[in-house]
Amino acid sequence: MAELAKYEAQNGIATITLDDPPVNGYTHEMNRAVDECILKARFDQGVSVIVLRGAGEKFFCAGANINMLQTADPVFKYYFCLHANETLSRLEQTPKLTIAALNGHCVGGGLEYAMACDIRIARKGAGKTGLPEVTLGVLPGTGGTQRLARIVGKAKAIELMVEGGTFGFEEAMELGIVNKIFEGDTADAFMANVYDYAKQFCPPNKASMAVGHIKRAVQSGLEVPLESGLALERELQAKLFSSTDAKIGLDAYVEKQKPDFTGT
Repeated sequence: MAELAKYEAQNGIATITLDDPPVNGYTHEMNRAVDECILKARFDQGVSVIVLRGAGEKFFCAGANINMLQTADPVFKYYFCLHANETLSRLEQTPKLTIAALNGHCVGGGLEYAMACDIRIARKGAGKTGLPEVTLGVLPGTGGTQRLARIVGKAKAIELMVEGGTFGFEEAMELGIVNKIFEGDTADAFMANVYDYAKQFCPPNKASMAVGHIKRAVQSGLEVPLESGLALERELQAKLFSSTDAKIGLDAYVEKQKPDFTGT
């Protein structure tokens, strides 16, 4: 059986590649493979950043496999969506920075995958994005209605989803859906630029534990009342104050030196 999600870790960066040609559409089998890769990255103490990408030149991910959805029964489809939500929530709550590298078209569930990441970087001129599920008579059911509204606001999210159109990465960046657009004549050239960007969040350049805790404070804290979010922030800060990297950072500041972080 083909490996639908590939895991590779190097230089502090774990790459999870969605790999089901030609459009990298996901099935329950792919989601289970992605879930396993997320857990592997969580437990890999040498990993500071997780990069999610699609295989090939043309697609990051075109969303759920339509043939699978058309033939599956309603009970299966319900649990398929439930597991997909759990998988993306696991990615979103992992206390390591996650980057979606949009090497090609990123539509429907592909955008839902990307929105569960902390930062979205698109390849210039490489494709379109959007949530067109309404054209199939359904809604974006892998977190799209919730995450898009949190990114662009309620009214704009409803407009984009009920119109069901797709748009270029430049417009997506204007809307705040995409954070950055990088050059890349090929997917490999684009990914090289993504990795150069990602390296800055790994030791010794950054205190990766602080990066992960900032992510966790925002992702978890915004889903609870302010007082609870502040309590979470204090607990995470207390953990950081007792870390090696906090001592390194504070000492380097006082001594006017560049910190050499360890990730601990």
